[in-house]
Amino acid sequence: MPKVLIVGCGDLGGAVANLLAQLGIKTVGVKRSSAKLKGVTIIQADVVNLASLNSLNKIQPEILIYCVAANGQTDAQYQANYVEGLRNVLSTQIENPTLKHVFFVSSTRVYGQKTNEWIDESITAIPSDFGGERLLEAESLLKKLHCNSTVLRLSGLYGLGRLRMIHLAASLKNSSKNWPTQNGWTNRIHRDDAAAFIVYLIQQVLADNPVNLCYIVTDSKPIKQYEVLRWIAGQLNIHVMENVNPSIEGGKRLSNKAMLATGFKLKYPDYQAGYQALLVNFKHLS
Repeated sequence: MPKVLIVGCGDLGGAVANLLAQLGIKTVGVKRSSAKLKGVTIIQADVVNLASLNSLNKIQPEILIYCVAANGQTDAQYQANYVEGLRNVLSTQIENPTLKHVFFVSSTRVYGQKTNEWIDESITAIPSDFGGERLLEAESLLKKLHCNSTVLRLSGLYGLGRLRMIHLAASLKNSSKNWPTQNGWTNRIHRDDAAAFIVYLIQQVLADNPVNLCYIVTDSKPIKQYEVLRWIAGQLNIHVMENVNPSIEGGKRLSNKAMLATGFKLKYPDYQAGYQALLVNFKHLS
């Protein structure tokens, strides 16, 4: 039976672990807390503490997923959690002869470009801040591996527990003060679709099918931020000021053609499909 090791079993990693467990794939998860996940063996450890990872030397998974989140928005925290953390985890697998593939969950933050042109995996990532720089540095560690690897550059995650845009739209009621200062391009991916795509790629690897070195993981409709807010507000029956409509400034449009070329089907191909499901619960709780 194949074995998958997920380092970072938070919101996204936990969703991946649940899907794998449902498929009957032996799954081991590493997380800071001791919280349990049904059908998943949990190891409590911290990637920034190499000594706490000693038990990973004996796991010997066929597939490793690195899916951590930084403790905060500072250069030092990104360096520790993404770069040094990944380095620490990879060091536990140096003598693992069964390791076939490593997936690193990165971010489209590595693309610091602000352009109206489409960005796909062929475009060189040019970070514009410390976050993008550290993620790109972490990605480079995969080049030294003795096995195959894939970088997954996720756009903005949303889903249950990730309702920032809904709360922002709700705050616009009869006021223009809370509108974002810029109306830039935005890109997003529903948490459930992101998790499902990772599992889909794992299945491809286990079936000895080829997968790319890098995928942009995003839905099929980049959209102006103000347009998303207007639509969500409308669904909440909130009147917003019609004269608030600045020109597009900043952001980028990300292409998911490589992602879809794998044969994967999005459950939520655009923001309307994804937020419609979330708004049902939001209205119920409001």
